[in-house]
Amino acid sequence: MASVTPEQISQFHRDGFLALEEFFTSEECDAMQDRIQKIVAEMDVPPHCRTEFSTKHEEQLQDQGSADYFLTSGDKIRFFFEKGVFDEKGDFLVPKDKSLNKIGHALHASDVVFKQMTHAPKVQALARKIGLENPVVVQSMYIFKQPHIGGEVTPHQDATFLHTEPLGRVVGLWIALENATEENGCLWFLPGSHTSGITRRMARTPPGTIPCTQFIGSEREYDSSRFIPVPIGKGGLILIHGEVVHKSEANRSETSRHVYTFHLMEAKDTVWSEDNWLLPTLELPFPSLYTQN
Repeated sequence: MASVTPEQISQFHRDGFLALEEFFTSEECDAMQDRIQKIVAEMDVPPHCRTEFSTKHEEQLQDQGSADYFLTSGDKIRFFFEKGVFDEKGDFLVPKDKSLNKIGHALHASDVVFKQMTHAPKVQALARKIGLENPVVVQSMYIFKQPHIGGEVTPHQDATFLHTEPLGRVVGLWIALENATEENGCLWFLPGSHTSGITRRMARTPPGTIPCTQFIGSEREYDSSRFIPVPIGKGGLILIHGEVVHKSEANRSETSRHVYTFHLMEAKDTVWSEDNWLLPTLELPFPSLYTQN
């Protein structure tokens, strides 16, 4: 990994994102992919995914199961599937490793390989260069973007889902474990859009309510012609300001687009919103990124 220059840091603050090619080695990417293959091979499919429901009550029970599984995933490794990968009996219609949308949200704390990559000295050095004094890791995901079925992610701001007071305290690190191209669903950004705040946020609803979250406010309309694609090679890292607008198109190609991504919050003088979907727990308070003085 080449040193990050002051010009690149300025570019990040100007545009709201920064692509750094070859930040991780090919071997480090392979290690993460190999580890996720083992996790998938050993996974237990959550019961609510396999449920065959025939009455409204059973459907409500499944919805509640899905909601609880999601809301309590912040300190665990849990599995989230693409639509249409199970039959009515809950059996796989596709190979297990092709069924997943993502795994989240505590790989950074619960798995030794992902913990090592999250806290890598070069990641810590990068966080210091962008001015983070006391960053904590709030969540992590492994995203598969499966061939042919990997869905579109519509324009959004991460701060909509990971809200802080004040704003501007969240940054994402998005690591391409395979080449991310326009064909298989690379990220697209609206440069400079991190300077206008947010107009909606996702908050928890009262316990036992379905759906388990709601949006407060509404998303802006965006000019699609202003988005720029940011393809990046295997091992590349994209820094993402919590308020920059970004998206990805559906993957209709023959190749997957595996990614490991995690979010940091500057904990100094920051309040994590108590009605965020994701909350720290006694078992897993948000861990400090820095392990080196």
